[in-house]
Amino acid sequence: MSSNEYLTFAIDSQQYGIDILSVREIRAWTEVTNLPNTPDFVRGIINLRGTIVPIYDLRVRFGGGRTTPTRMHVVIVVVAANGTFGLLVDSVSDILSIEQRDLQTVPNTGMADDHQFLSALVAREERMVSILDLDRLVNQSTAEQMQQIADQQEQSTVAIAS
Repeated sequence: MSSNEYLTFAIDSQQYGIDILSVREIRAWTEVTNLPNTPDFVRGIINLRGTIVPIYDLRVRFGGGRTTPTRMHVVIVVVAANGTFGLLVDSVSDILSIEQRDLQTVPNTGMADDHQFLSALVAREERMVSILDLDRLVNQSTAEQMQQIADQQEQSTVAIAS
């Protein structure tokens, strides 16, 4: 049976997982540069070794309130089909090796396609872990909008340095 490894993390008391192969790094929370005219789940951008990376507040993306980051919060930098971005989460939990047969389908909740972020569910010990689909989490239009903003930010930084 094939298995995949998932990095698990918490938002409030809920556990989520993402494919470990999509994780680029895990960083402590640092202040971001705010951007105007972005979706409310976009916290801002950071400069990650010369690359502009948008940071998304998953609590807001999942319909909750805005996170008030502390030094305990972390940003998981991931690479997905729609680009590189950071996910603001409460904490990282562990790495789970999950057999393909243990992944359960997500029940139909009647939500619109742009709010269906889960690809599977898995029961582990006494907790349920929701596996995220990063390509659904950040759709193509949001990724393109963030890339345009990053390009503008990069151009203005170059202009200031000149």
